[in-house]
Order: sequence, then structure tokens, then C-alpha cells
Amino acid sequence: MDAFMQAAIAEAQQGLAEGGIPIGSVLVHQGRIIGRGHNQRVQQGSAIRHGEMDALENAGRLPAQTYREAVLYTTLSPCAMCSGAILLYGIGRVVVGENQTFMGEEKWLRGRGVQVEVFQDESCVTLMRNFIASQPQLWNEDIGE
Repeated sequence: MDAFMQAAIAEAQQGLAEGGIPIGSVLVHQGRIIGRGHNQRVQQGSAIRHGEMDALENAGRLPAQTYREAVLYTTLSPCAMCSGAILLYGIGRVVVGENQTFMGEEKWLRGRGVQVEVFQDESCVTLMRNFIASQPQLWNEDIGE
């Protein structure tokens, strides 16, 4: 498996171990992780700290060119909020662990010129299926239902 997706999965597992939602993400520039994060909504009482948003926040303020050259890896298909950040910063490629448990805004991203690649990684699918089955209320809160 891709080392960057492995790093995103490790972030998701860390989030789960902390009592949060197991979604992880890493931002990669020129073959190096420059930001990593996991869903922190539960841990920080945050309305917006999804895995992708946490990775972007942890990358810090960057020049526009860096975002345009970066690749965002995420264990789950990005929601509308995270997809909006991807478009805002001009991230041109997103690698998704899986979209079976949740289909985010991939069509919107592709329609705006973002290259979206989906691995359908079984460990990502299993992680989310188990979480959704054990914590349906928390999952529904996370996706705004």
C-alpha cells in the first residue's frame, strides 16, 4: 500500500484510540508529508475539525503554489466542507481510501478539475463500517444528519 495512505490510516486509528471518529488525512508536497491530522470534532469539541481540515490546519499557512502542488490523502471520501477547502486552496489531486461507507463530493471535485483517485482500501472500509455500527449517533452528527 502507498506509504502516504498508510500515514492517513495511522491518523484515523489514532483518532479512534482518542475516542473520536476514525478519519485521517495527510497533505503531501514534493514527496514529503507537510501536514497530518485526524478528525478532532469529539476531542476538541469542534464543529469543523474533520480529518482533512485538521491536516490543513497542522500544515500551517503555506504559499498558494505549495497547495497547488500538493496531494491530499484521506481515508474517507471528503464531505462538502472539506471539498470546499480543497477547491479554495487549489489542491489538484486527492487520494481517497474508500467511498463505500460515505460518498462525499467527488463528483463536484472532479467537475472542478481535481484529480480524485479512490483506493477502496479494505482496512479503511472496515474501520468505518465498525465505527458506524458501534457509534451511529456520533457518525450522524459528524455528517450533519
